[in-house]
This record gives sequence, C-alpha cells and structure tokens, in this order.
Amino acid sequence: MKEIGGYIEFETFRSAMRYDDGIKLNCGRNAFAYLIESRNIKKICFPKMMCDSNDKVLSDYDLDVRYYSIGKDLKMEDITLNDDEWLYVVNYYGQLSDEYIRLLKQKYDRLIIDNAQAYFQRPAAGVDTIYTCRKFFGVSDGAILYTDSELDRELPYDESYKRINFLVGRFERTASEFYSEYAANNDVFFDEPLKRMSKLTENILHGIDYDFIEKRRTENFGYYHEALASVNRLDLNIPSGAFMYPLYIEDSVRIREKLRDMKIYTPTLWPNVLDMCNKQDTEYDLAENIIPLPCDQRYSYDEINYVIEAIKNV
Repeated sequence: MKEIGGYIEFETFRSAMRYDDGIKLNCGRNAFAYLIESRNIKKICFPKMMCDSNDKVLSDYDLDVRYYSIGKDLKMEDITLNDDEWLYVVNYYGQLSDEYIRLLKQKYDRLIIDNAQAYFQRPAAGVDTIYTCRKFFGVSDGAILYTDSELDRELPYDESYKRINFLVGRFERTASEFYSEYAANNDVFFDEPLKRMSKLTENILHGIDYDFIEKRRTENFGYYHEALASVNRLDLNIPSGAFMYPLYIEDSVRIREKLRDMKIYTPTLWPNVLDMCNKQDTEYDLAENIIPLPCDQRYSYDEINYVIEAIKNV
C-alpha cells in the first residue's frame, strides 16, 4: 500500500505529452545504446561533428566505427555503407527535411536519425529516431526513442530529484549561480547506465505547452533570419520549433566574447571537434565559427532584437 496523507508532493500534470507513444529513456546517448543492443549493431558510420558524449557508448559496445564528413550545408557526404554497417545522421539545427530523411532511408536502409536539435520534427516512418528533452525544456534529463526493435531485458527507472536544483535555482535566481551544477549534471550522463525516463521528468513533460513553445521558437528563429541572413554563411530553412539560430560568420570568437560580456551566452556545441579535427576540416570550421544564438520559448521579439542589435554593434 502506498503512503496516504502527509504533505503534498510535486504536482502531477495530466496534459498531453509530445511523443508519449515513444520509448521513454533517461538520456540521448542511452537511446543510442538501446538501439545498439536491440539491433545488435556491430559496425557504424558516424559523423565527425558529434559531441563526445557518444564516444563512451561507441567504446563500451566495442563498435567498429568509420567516420564521415559533412558539408557546409550541414548534410553528409555521399558514402557507401559496408555490409552490416549502420548509418548515424545528425539533424543539425533541424535543417534536414522530411523528404531528405526519406531518401536517406531508401538509399541506406540501416539508418538512425539524431533529432536532438529537432525536437518538433516528427519521426519518419520506419526510421529509428532519437530525441533529447533537456535541450528544449526545463528538465534535467530524458530522451525519446522511436524504433520497432525491442530490448530483451527490463530497464530500471531513473530518478531525477537530486538533479533538479540547478533548474529551480535558475528559475528564481541567475544562471551563473548554478552553472557549475548544470555542468556537473551534463557530466553525469557519460557514465549513467541505460534506464527508463524518471517519473519526475515524464511528469514535467506532461505539463508543457508544446504548441506555444513550437510557435515561439519558430518565430524567434525567423526574427534572427530576417535580420542576419545577409551575413550568415549558412543557407538556412526555418525549422518548426527551432533549437537555436546558427550564425556562421567570420571573427566569431571575438563576437562570442563580446556577447558574453553583455551576458548573452552562446555555447560551443562541439568543443571536442576542435581537438579531433584539423583546422582545414569543414567540421573544425563549423564547430569554431557557428555562433548558436538562443531562440527558445523564454524570449520574445524584444530579447531577440536586443541580441541582433548587439551583434550588429560588435
């Protein structure tokens, strides 16, 4: 019998959750691990421009890895898959269209799409697809996986109550006060085993206004693009529910520093690429010179315009 009475815990939310029919797991890298196990993957073709959180997954499962390059259109080079080799494709900044993904599926078949930066782009039919929750919403963990393969073992549930302090801290105070906790939470997932999504994270995801968030992110990306497309070296589509606005521009290091001085924080999303690749590589250039500008649901036109003007001034 569960406890009855006592103090009331965190509220239970009952609104519809986006991707409620997917497999709910604790993080994106473990959604990949789930596929490796359930698909019995031994060989994989992997992008050079990828965060190092997946390196441990590749190592733990002793995968035979072959790396491929992408172009400045953020699409993969043309390759030939070897026997039993799978192809892992990242949908950078949500720039891969549904039609492009369908063509990849037709050509390569053994395809995994990483939609960590494209939460609002629905999975293509028959394509294994990974979504990461904490890049889009105020949760400390969580991922969604779409696949028709099943794992033949039971998974324990993760628990998030010890990880939530930096989220509620920033809600009432400043990001800088809790940044070290945020960074530590990111580091946790290098060693976190494959688990089901925590009940707390799933509950929060049932309380989110997805329509508002999708609309606000799309609008904000559009504001940036209208003002900055003429100087942006990327030819971009406006994705629905955008992740961030990728401004690919010369002198990005100096601009990024100036913005930080103005308390406009722009991450370097793939710092490991700067160590792994040569300066002549496209991936090095993209990782160093794309400034990811925030366009999420916290901001309206006023904040986006402030960032635009700051960029113009520097």
